[in-house]
Amino acid sequence: MSDLDEETDTSCEEEQVPEWEFGREWFEGILSEYFAEPVRVTKFELEPETMSEGALCSITKIDGKFYFRKCQSRSEIHVIIKELPKDPFSRFFVTEGLFDFREINFYSKVLSDLNKFRNDQLMKLVRDERELELILQIPRYYHSQYIPAGGTDDNPVPSKSMLLLQDVRDSTECLDNKFSEGLTLSQTKAALETIANFHGITLAMKVVKKLSMFEEYPFLFETAKAADSYQQLFERGLPLLARFLKCRPGLHPILKTLLSLRPRTKDIISSLLAPEGPIAVITHTDFWCNNLVFNDRYHYSERQLSCYAINWQMVTYSRPTNDVALLILSSVSSTLRRKNINRLLDAYWAKLTFSSGYLGVNIEKDLGYTREDFNKDYRRSQLLALLLCIGSVDIALGNPKTEQRLIDVLEDLYKDGVLTDEAILARNEPDDP
Repeated sequence: MSDLDEETDTSCEEEQVPEWEFGREWFEGILSEYFAEPVRVTKFELEPETMSEGALCSITKIDGKFYFRKCQSRSEIHVIIKELPKDPFSRFFVTEGLFDFREINFYSKVLSDLNKFRNDQLMKLVRDERELELILQIPRYYHSQYIPAGGTDDNPVPSKSMLLLQDVRDSTECLDNKFSEGLTLSQTKAALETIANFHGITLAMKVVKKLSMFEEYPFLFETAKAADSYQQLFERGLPLLARFLKCRPGLHPILKTLLSLRPRTKDIISSLLAPEGPIAVITHTDFWCNNLVFNDRYHYSERQLSCYAINWQMVTYSRPTNDVALLILSSVSSTLRRKNINRLLDAYWAKLTFSSGYLGVNIEKDLGYTREDFNKDYRRSQLLALLLCIGSVDIALGNPKTEQRLIDVLEDLYKDGVLTDEAILARNEPDDP
């Protein structure tokens, strides 16, 4: 639930950054490189630039048509170009946090490695009957450029970047997704299966190739830096939440408990973000409904709901349950959550164990990690999810539905003892198997 810190220093805000130039020939070159054969673009339309939700990038859409010069096969294509925000404050926030750099490397490195590993394992294990279930529901990556900051102290040159991705929203089958209403049961299940598939493939790759993830992918959001960023957001959001709770009868004990955690919050966040345990994986770490795109389509005459996960600027190496808990606590109605929590966790666990198992890693047998262990980790991750939600609490305030959802989450976690469980609050040292 990324948001901007209003107190961030914007000393670089007057720097002028040259714009990228986009045109038909440029696009032909990108597509020819991507498809590894010459193409001719017959339609190239740029739509007006817009800011993304959360202000972490500006987005330009391309609506195009092209054909392959050798075979004359024709196709339409819809992509987005993600660039740095034009607003100086937002641009400084993004470049200082390396959000654009991190997402570019996720698509160009992590996603490429995952797809290659999956395909290699399927061939090695001679499995193909269910391989379509292992397709990552992440926008297709076409091209990127990143130019780091340079120049001198007297004449600094800011960084600039661009990222070209499949426009997964450009579809008549794309469904509305309203934060105020919360996800439906089928949407929540689809989202959990999408992230479980990603987690499962990541886990299998880590185990089979014996990777040290922070060494293999040094651009991942470091635990200490992530904890510091989330702590700053928490400090900004807590006063807003405190004013809100003081006006609600019966919630003072919850507020008192949250205030008592304040001196320990950074250590708590760091502990809960740490890649502890045998199934630590690359996590989205901003996995909530506004970073999801749903499509409702027919496949072999059967109606299927699919979910794409977008906006991978916050990726780190952590517990997979952190993504699960953030989605469920932030984006699911209280009634649905309370009634279906076991069913939702079952769906995630089933997909996770299938994806990793199909690629050669049995989570329970090979890693000694059970469903009971998963439940314990989910309980811990709920506290992290709550702290992240508090950091962006302004999103929920002002709407009666989301305010009540927030109250319900606070009351449920308080009653369940999550806010006072020393087994959760105690700091643990990071583990990178």
